[in-house]
Amino acid sequence: MDNTLRKHSVPYSVWGKEHIDKGSFEQMDNATKLPIAITGALMPDAHIGYGLPIGGVLATEGAVIPYAVGVDIACRMRMTIFPIKPHIIKQQKDRFKKALTEHTLFGAGKNWRGNKLPDHPVMDDPAWKETGFLKSLQNKACSQLGTSGSGNHFVEWGSFTMSGDDETFGLKAGDYLALLSHSGSRGMGYQIADRYSKIARDYHPNLDKSVQHLAWLPLDWDMGREYWLSMELAGRYASANHEVIHSRLAKAIKKKPAVVIENHHNFAWRETVEIDGEIKDVIVHRKGATPAGKGVLGIIPGSMGDSGFVVRGKGNNESVNSASHGAGRVLSRSAAKKSITKTMRNKYLKERGITLIGGDLDESPQAYKQIEDVINAQSDLVEVIGEFKPVIVRMDGK
Repeated sequence: MDNTLRKHSVPYSVWGKEHIDKGSFEQMDNATKLPIAITGALMPDAHIGYGLPIGGVLATEGAVIPYAVGVDIACRMRMTIFPIKPHIIKQQKDRFKKALTEHTLFGAGKNWRGNKLPDHPVMDDPAWKETGFLKSLQNKACSQLGTSGSGNHFVEWGSFTMSGDDETFGLKAGDYLALLSHSGSRGMGYQIADRYSKIARDYHPNLDKSVQHLAWLPLDWDMGREYWLSMELAGRYASANHEVIHSRLAKAIKKKPAVVIENHHNFAWRETVEIDGEIKDVIVHRKGATPAGKGVLGIIPGSMGDSGFVVRGKGNNESVNSASHGAGRVLSRSAAKKSITKTMRNKYLKERGITLIGGDLDESPQAYKQIEDVINAQSDLVEVIGEFKPVIVRMDGK
């Protein structure tokens, strides 16, 4: 197999260049030199990652790259909008806080026990029996269903504002109670990523060091097909994970949803792209980027202290029908811990009327880019149709 990198990168487009660090460009340049690379894009929330930058989109031909999908496979957003006014959160603050503390669980390795174990059809998905490896993950996955990870994962109550009526979306202009969550496929997704990334690297022992994390698996190989099967199961599991969380919280406050929206990132899709007038079948990796095909609904959150936005994709071919997945970090975790104090973070939240449960300093709002800058930088990729403002936020940490 030819592991030789191209001398030059295949062309890729960039949004919000002024908001993106040098390391992200270097990673994207290297990724688009892979012999399987067809095209790519870099979103305005981009920041340096492993192999492919967070906010990087890479289209390949006939192969999937486990690490370009990422370790938290199918990490996603879900928003439930309720047909009631959001002021109920502050009127019944203790009730909404109690719902979060009793019906959510955060942290690496955390799992439910006893009567807290959820019942969901995803655990009977026939794909669990397709490989011995997936079968070995099933029990742990069952115990972690309806839980959230650490880092930037969250569940939060807030207000959702529609500035105008939207018939296709199904809501009239106005303010609504909303529930927003961010998490993925938990330990199951990590173990799939770890296993198949190692297999891919073993297949490409001479791959240039600059792209060792981007070793690939051809989809006509058994291991490539096995990874794809596992990735898609992780996607269904991650969706079910959010469904359990939202169902429990809706039941806790005794309210029925009006609208549910969700979208995911850290995944690979079979899609077609147009390059120089030619239509190609490709595998689109979106690591920290989300689908934004024409008419596709999505959610782009800010930080624990800032707004998030519900958007509708415009289907821009140059971005490989993609948009950002969030605000994106401006400070690394270590830099954030060194420069942001608890007092600074809490002042920021207090000024905006936000109550935080948990949350580490490296997730402080000051560690992130301004979400408004990120949204404005991609106005040709998405249309904003509503704004979410957090009121009570729960994350991992003390």
